[in-house]
Amino acid sequence: MRNPLRYRLWWTTRQKILTSVVVGALLVTAGWYGVDRLTTPEDRSCAAGVARPEGSDECIGVSGTGYDFGRSQLTAVAAAIGRENKSLKADSYVTVALLLPLTSTESSMRTKVLHELQGAYAAQYAANHDANGKVPHIRVVLANTGTNSVRWQPVVDRLKKMTDAPDRLRAVSGVAISSTHTKEAVKALTGAGIPVVGSTITADDIANGPGPDDNPFPGLARVSPTNNDEARALTSIGGVRADKALLVQDTRKGDHYTDTLKSAFNTLLEGSRYEPQLFTSREDPNDEGFTANTFEQITHLICDTDAETVYFAGRHVQLRQFINALGARGCQNRAFLVLTGDEGSYLGSDKKLDRDALRRKVTVRYAALAHPDTWPATAAATKKEKGGELTGGSEKDYQAFTDLLARLEKKPAGPIGPTAKDDLTDGQVIIAHDAMTLAVAAVRRATDGKQLPALEEVGTQWPLTKGSQQRVNGASGWICLDNHGNPHNKAVPLVELAADPPHQRFAALAWPEGKPPESTCLTPSS
Repeated sequence: MRNPLRYRLWWTTRQKILTSVVVGALLVTAGWYGVDRLTTPEDRSCAAGVARPEGSDECIGVSGTGYDFGRSQLTAVAAAIGRENKSLKADSYVTVALLLPLTSTESSMRTKVLHELQGAYAAQYAANHDANGKVPHIRVVLANTGTNSVRWQPVVDRLKKMTDAPDRLRAVSGVAISSTHTKEAVKALTGAGIPVVGSTITADDIANGPGPDDNPFPGLARVSPTNNDEARALTSIGGVRADKALLVQDTRKGDHYTDTLKSAFNTLLEGSRYEPQLFTSREDPNDEGFTANTFEQITHLICDTDAETVYFAGRHVQLRQFINALGARGCQNRAFLVLTGDEGSYLGSDKKLDRDALRRKVTVRYAALAHPDTWPATAAATKKEKGGELTGGSEKDYQAFTDLLARLEKKPAGPIGPTAKDDLTDGQVIIAHDAMTLAVAAVRRATDGKQLPALEEVGTQWPLTKGSQQRVNGASGWICLDNHGNPHNKAVPLVELAADPPHQRFAALAWPEGKPPESTCLTPSS
């Protein structure tokens, strides 16, 4: 059969020469391309100061330019932070970093991260525009530690190098998960003399204390109560009998939130007639694993007791699985109250939660870090009491916060994403705002005249943050720190999960000490 290509490409001597040259050139080009691919490192940069580490698709690093780390839900608020930073004069500001797992893929953590950024930016904007010209101005940078904060080390190393000009890093906020990686990051930062403000860390062992060897994190302050304080607040309302209560607890090692929460609950359950019911979650607590099977069996055992209250010490994924199993229990005629820590706040928007379980005589109450109804409802109740004085927080302070959010809904300050009342019920926007507000207060109180504050002076402000004039009037309540940087007798809203909207309902305001603080807000002797 005749081949027409032969007559076009390989018939005459001239055609043979031209074809050979073209083919040779293509082979050389392909060869050089292959060599170049092998010898030239892949460009793994994402933005200035941010790159994808080997073996990861997450963009890890530090940025204050408005970069959203490839997460579309963060685009608006990251851009707002970038615009605010760009507006600051070069020698007028200090930097506060937000250390968070910004690229987490778990849905509840994605929501938490968004709310953390919104709250922090609200405090940054107020500090730069609503403070009667106080200095220094506040620049905010986003520091991404990756999923579960496993990439914390290079990010912390970068932050350590930012304490000098032009960044002048003076504090790190966020630090939002009570995990081993978080604890290691806090240890490294405070060990380098960088003050840290934990927004939602509640583990008792990521804190300083009164003993001579109880200061592992010099320069750490927190705006959330410890798990022990949350547990005390949960039971301060009354009606819970230890002899009719039992504990369901996670046995996974190394989770500082769960470990300290079950320790606090065990103390409260002295007198219980039942041993704890145990389950073991996966190394990554966001992994569903097989714990749903375990909870089905545990509910059978609970039905064999006369318990009325179940204390749950575990993370939110397992809490949801337990509630679902309890809703399907065999003893449907009996009512149960489930008490847990602030991880319960994640379930407000959890689509996997069986809402019908909450219609089957199951009440779930958790110790929240903040809630939008706390101070309006408490103020209204106080006004009904003759001579009642509201302490520990105020409706006025919370209203100032919501007025601020309204300004951030549109240009030039915003937009920053949704911040309606329903978006605030998990408390994360509120508490993140208060954490950044505390950092700003320390920075400015440490400022000597017109000079920028020295790094070592910022953390010395924590023991002075108390009293009627020096406390921080947060949207979540008064922040009065003891000498170790822990909030004393901080307001703890008790919130119930509901089958119908709104899914997170304010139930009562509780206090670790059983009553609100005095108006002076001074901390007692250790």
